[in-house]
Amino acid sequence: MGKKIRIAIACLGNCASALIQGAHYYSKNPQDTVGLTAYNIGGYEPRDVEVVAAFDVADTKVGKDVSEAIFARPNNTITVAQVPQMGVTVQRGPAMDGVGRHLGQIVTPSKDQEVDVKKVLKDTEAEMLVNYLPVGSTNAVRYYATQALEAGIGFLNAIPVFIASEPKWQQAFADKKIPVAGDDVMSQLGATVVHKTLIKLFVDRGVLVDGTYQLNIGGDMDFYNMLDEERLEDKRISKTSAVKAMADYDIPMRIGPSDYVDFIDNEKICYINIEGKYFGKIPIKLDLKLKVIDAYNSAGIMIDAIRGLKVGLDRKLYGAMTSISSYCFKHPPIQMPYTEAKKAFMEFVEGKRDR
Repeated sequence: MGKKIRIAIACLGNCASALIQGAHYYSKNPQDTVGLTAYNIGGYEPRDVEVVAAFDVADTKVGKDVSEAIFARPNNTITVAQVPQMGVTVQRGPAMDGVGRHLGQIVTPSKDQEVDVKKVLKDTEAEMLVNYLPVGSTNAVRYYATQALEAGIGFLNAIPVFIASEPKWQQAFADKKIPVAGDDVMSQLGATVVHKTLIKLFVDRGVLVDGTYQLNIGGDMDFYNMLDEERLEDKRISKTSAVKAMADYDIPMRIGPSDYVDFIDNEKICYINIEGKYFGKIPIKLDLKLKVIDAYNSAGIMIDAIRGLKVGLDRKLYGAMTSISSYCFKHPPIQMPYTEAKKAFMEFVEGKRDR
């Protein structure tokens, strides 16, 4: 294509690693489209995603080339591609509330001086900032969103701190005439999309759902960070709201991260239970176990979201991108069933709807 999508990334954890490895993998294997909504979206392919700036606080990553930092501890996802030197050095961003009590036991902040994020975004001519900060980094996420606003670039929010779904932030991006999408990336086939699809199926087939729960365990720093229960409020709201929206009546439910198991690394194991009644008030019960490599489950969706936001930039659209958000994220401005959301996203890409 010859036309790049210039992105900056805040936090080079497992998800950023999977995104960068995945973009490199698909650029070398164009015949392989598994995991992508389409190889070409709006004229852009995975090879067109170019990292021009990256920010982190860990001393294992700051000062390294991005190609090295994505494999540095405490990252522990699997490797699918050897990424060549990118000529982009990870710079020291502000920590703020990005390092919680538990994460602080593992991550040692770099002693390098914090950079002027807005200046870096402008100097590198980044077109959008992709936010991968740890769950619960409320102040840090708002800081990076503000830096994107002041730099005049798009913002993709992959974590559950509400920006794209919050009216005041939507208005702030609209006022600056730049697009924003989020919040909280929804995996290709993860716990939330499976759970919401099953609840929609139960409801559509006339089953009265009496209650449901979702329990998740993992062995990466995302789950270790979430041992800080006070950091989980928005995460629980994000995951729960996605499932709640699939029924027109209240369903008792408990959804969210449950525990950290160090030796399973970046594997995520999810247990979903749904109980209800069908014809004659006969009981029905479903128990499901889902096992995935967590980082890669979101990487393809984020490559789609990046290309979608670039389409929005090309069309000079601004404010909340509802189609991208509903398809790619758990807590969008407008919740939709998965099939509706995918249709809306593809219509947006094809120019059949404006946002």
